[in-house]
Amino acid sequence: MLEVDPTVLERPDEESYDSAGYDTSTASLSSSMNQYVFENGRRYHSYYGTEKYLMPTDEKEQDRLDLHHEIMRLCWDNKLHQSPLADPQRILDIGTGTGIWAIDMADKYPMSEVIGTDLSPIQPDWVPANCRFEVDDAMMDWTFQENSFDFIHARNICTGVTDWDHLLSEMMRCAVPGGYVELREHSYTLYCDDGSMKPDNGAKVFLDHLRKALIQMGRPPPDIELWKRMLEKAGFDDVKAVQVKEPIGPWPKDPAQKLIGAMTLLNDETYSDSAALAPFTRVLGMEVTKAREIIDASHRAVRNKNNHMYGMYFCVYGRKPA
Repeated sequence: MLEVDPTVLERPDEESYDSAGYDTSTASLSSSMNQYVFENGRRYHSYYGTEKYLMPTDEKEQDRLDLHHEIMRLCWDNKLHQSPLADPQRILDIGTGTGIWAIDMADKYPMSEVIGTDLSPIQPDWVPANCRFEVDDAMMDWTFQENSFDFIHARNICTGVTDWDHLLSEMMRCAVPGGYVELREHSYTLYCDDGSMKPDNGAKVFLDHLRKALIQMGRPPPDIELWKRMLEKAGFDDVKAVQVKEPIGPWPKDPAQKLIGAMTLLNDETYSDSAALAPFTRVLGMEVTKAREIIDASHRAVRNKNNHMYGMYFCVYGRKPA
């Protein structure tokens, strides 16, 4: 159980973290691949189809992805992977986003070749010499040869995955015998240990709607046990699953968890908007004003220091039989 910082419990009549002393404010590819659609003030991917991925690809989202990468490093004790790697020669990152994980892996394993793929070419040009990026759709048949990679990694891609069996079969085909595949994802569920999260909590209502939209799209968020079974069904051995807590807000007493919570609160300033606008309006058929009402209510809920909520972030990995 995460213990609440006593200073957060002081003055329960005030909701803002400010009352507890925390400041949570924040002041070469073809032209077709760089085409996007603009909707509700955000820029979305369009090259492989506007329905492929419903989160923005604009600079605001790129900044959020990089921040979330740092949050994940803190959650996982600064480890970039859980799989027991030994001198990997080739590494593949599916849904690489801004490429920040791939770049860090290239620095960590300078003798390896690291490739990151994504629907959109939003990665930087200045990268380590052993790192490169490709535009590709992981839901299609992969162009990589069999037995190509010692490690295949995918993180936060469930909202774009329409066929897990196909994806895992391609991972199995392209991993070398004895190589590892690792998946990481949010639970898309909020938890609370002290009863401070009520049924009408804005953040809970927000995630309930988001899960509904993803299920309606045929992309239900997987849970840790489901992922374990999927990897085992795909033929991977030694499948392991681990998970960590991600507090929302600087309410935990533990200093490390407090820092994670503060950074997650900062991340939430743009996450809710990024994650929900397209699913709420395109899939659930909401008016933009209604979608923003739910988003705003979620913002208020996570900024209320009397709500002590956290999410779970899980990792499942397995080894291709030698």
